[in-house]
Amino acid sequence: MNPFRWSYRTVCFVGLLICVALLSFALYAEHVLHMEPCPLCIFQRIGFMVMAVFFLLGGIFAPRGGARWVFTTGAIIGGLAGLAVAGRHLWLQTLPADEIPSCGPNLAYMMSTFPFHKVLDMVFTGSGECAKIEPILGLPMPAWTTLWYVVLIVLIVVATLRKRRV
Repeated sequence: MNPFRWSYRTVCFVGLLICVALLSFALYAEHVLHMEPCPLCIFQRIGFMVMAVFFLLGGIFAPRGGARWVFTTGAIIGGLAGLAVAGRHLWLQTLPADEIPSCGPNLAYMMSTFPFHKVLDMVFTGSGECAKIEPILGLPMPAWTTLWYVVLIVLIVVATLRKRRV
């Protein structure tokens, strides 16, 4: 079964299932494998959550024509934001040891203490825990999220652009 021939509704529900599976694995890695998520990891999770919401809505409503772009655009925005965060995370992981920023406070503390724009600035500056590499099947977690963001974006764009056969 070719995923590029699936209906828009099917692609949306498959995208939703993939997002839920990825978020479930993130929770498994956190609570069972004891891989403490850094702030950038948490923002990557949010990207998948945004995509999941738009996949769910796209699957439920399954609009035709140009109306599909409303849900597709939402999913793309979530995916591109997640890609940007994952790219920053991968960059931090490639820094030499002497250039890695020192560890900062956790995200919950920052959110309760600082205004949101300051939190974003602190998160994207990065910290030592973001540079820690814990590979899963040979790749660091942000490399996997990058791969899945690209797959999901391509899948939803192809489904949106494809003309329905009569």
